[in-house]
Amino acid sequence: MPLRRRLALIFALGTALVIAAAGLLFLNRLSAGLDASLADSLRAQADAEAVRLDVAGPLPPLPPPSAHAADADHDTGAGAEKVAQVLAPDGRLLAYTDGAGRTPLADPAQARTGNREEVWFTTSVQGQHYRMLAVPATNAGHDVVVLVGSSTRLVDTATAHTRDALLLGGPPAVLAAGLAAYWLAGSALRPVHRMSGRLAEITEQDTGARLPVPATRDEIATLAVTMNDVLDRLADALARQRGFAADAGHELRTPLTALKAELELAAQPGRTREELSAAVAAAAADTDRLIRLSEDLLLLSRTDEGRPVVRPEPMDPARLLASAVRAAASRAAPGDVRVRLRADEDVTMTADPDRLRQAVDNLLDNALHYAPRGSEVDVALTVTGPGPQARAVIEVRDHGPGFPRAFLPRAFERFARADAARSRHGGGAGLGLAIVRSIAQAHGGTATADNAPGGGARVRLELPLTPPGAPGP
Repeated sequence: MPLRRRLALIFALGTALVIAAAGLLFLNRLSAGLDASLADSLRAQADAEAVRLDVAGPLPPLPPPSAHAADADHDTGAGAEKVAQVLAPDGRLLAYTDGAGRTPLADPAQARTGNREEVWFTTSVQGQHYRMLAVPATNAGHDVVVLVGSSTRLVDTATAHTRDALLLGGPPAVLAAGLAAYWLAGSALRPVHRMSGRLAEITEQDTGARLPVPATRDEIATLAVTMNDVLDRLADALARQRGFAADAGHELRTPLTALKAELELAAQPGRTREELSAAVAAAAADTDRLIRLSEDLLLLSRTDEGRPVVRPEPMDPARLLASAVRAAASRAAPGDVRVRLRADEDVTMTADPDRLRQAVDNLLDNALHYAPRGSEVDVALTVTGPGPQARAVIEVRDHGPGFPRAFLPRAFERFARADAARSRHGGGAGLGLAIVRSIAQAHGGTATADNAPGGGARVRLELPLTPPGAPGP
């Protein structure tokens, strides 16, 4: 069921419940008020009659009723609004008013009780209901019972008219409330329908389209602003994805083209064994590059999807850095570059040793690439922060030209290169620092890049000694 109809139905049901509850309460209070007023009137009448009997002389005996008198009493009792009788304690009729008739309106049991205390009851006279009150009194030294009554016709009529008014006026009021709620809901939801239609028109080719924001400054306007923010984020994500796919295609195209060329050359007739071996070696190198690039892209893709890329375990970061420095030193030797390590030997932490080694190797490869001949690459391991907030800081610094100032804001972006003039083949894919940042974030840490005060590029990894959710070292 559409929301508009549900709101109208709920509002109509709510209105019906309110009218019913209010009507029942009003009827109850009206009936109680009229009954209380009638009771006060009867009590005042009974008190007045009791006082009159107390000071009056003895009541004369009633003559025996004749058939004609009985018929007359029967007729007059039908229309009287107030009636009164005086009864003996045993229920005999001693006196009566014109409308009360000569038949006792209380039975003997009620008369006996009325001789001791007030007695309230309802009786019917000529088809009319009467509210009766019996009270004890005295006359000429004898106990008597004063019986007064009043017709409930006015009370019943007022209650019936009120009930009929509620029954007749309630359904139209409920219907009007439901229609009003339907109209109001339609007016309130009209901007939502417009936004829904606009959203249905937006495609992946129209990433710049946005929803119109109403000037009402209400929840609908807030929804439109929120949806536009979501569209902004989706457009940014789509742009990054498209850029990532385009850059990945370019990066994969270069080694694939080289691999194809090597295989085509190897397939030409008249190739010597040495030429075939060289072609196979070159093809193997291109294949290795494709494998590394594919693994890097897979790592970044898993990071984007929020899938775990690290398996933390207790480890010794100083030993890991020492192993990475030894491997880098062999690669740095032909360029007369030395790699120095300064590490706190007492540091233990929980991290993925394979991923951390991958990040450190990427940093060392970058540093060795830019380190001038005869210079040094410094690797340091320190701890900052107290207690549970302690973090391991791994810093790799070279003494080369440093990062270009314009490159620093996007140093960790994918396929970003500090030297735009370098070829894709000779300069790598531009994924090294992006992978370093992804690994740092997977450990709950950060990666920063800047230029050292004394010159050269510097990259810092700050990792918690115990990543969130990982067992302590």
